[in-house]
Amino acid sequence: MLGHLVSDDAAAMALALQQASLALGHDDVPVGAIIVRNGVVIAARHNERELTGDPTAHAEVLAIRDAAEHIGHWRLEHCTLYVTLEPCTMCAGALVNSRVPRVVYGASDPKAGAGGSVYNVLSDARLNHRCDITSGPMQHECGTILREFFAKRRKAPAPTDSAATDTGD
Repeated sequence: MLGHLVSDDAAAMALALQQASLALGHDDVPVGAIIVRNGVVIAARHNERELTGDPTAHAEVLAIRDAAEHIGHWRLEHCTLYVTLEPCTMCAGALVNSRVPRVVYGASDPKAGAGGSVYNVLSDARLNHRCDITSGPMQHECGTILREFFAKRRKAPAPTDSAATDTGD
């Protein structure tokens, strides 16, 4: 996927959605992100919180780290981040601080979105940098993978903690 040329927002979001599906392999919330610079994918990641035990291992943060390493600088100028779910406040802060000029997200997050749904961190005039925001490419597909993941999780039996039920006898 790295080095792949993308021609438009829909093509880029399709790649982010491929990343999101990889998170399902380790029971992470299926969110995927890619970063494109001058039409070329320079970073592609998915959520890895469950896999790594790192609460900051959101797709956006991981992609930002990889992109900064790729270009050799923390300022991600001339880059666009594509993500399947509207960024949370942590990720929005990282996007602002890394100076990403444009963010494109698929599905809105009415509970924790920081791109305008709940908070507006990405374009807050009080901050020293603002991101242009585009929402909605492949919104249905991005929302579907999340809804199916959470529906399956709700139907699964609750994990048992053998230590909590062990009487020591």
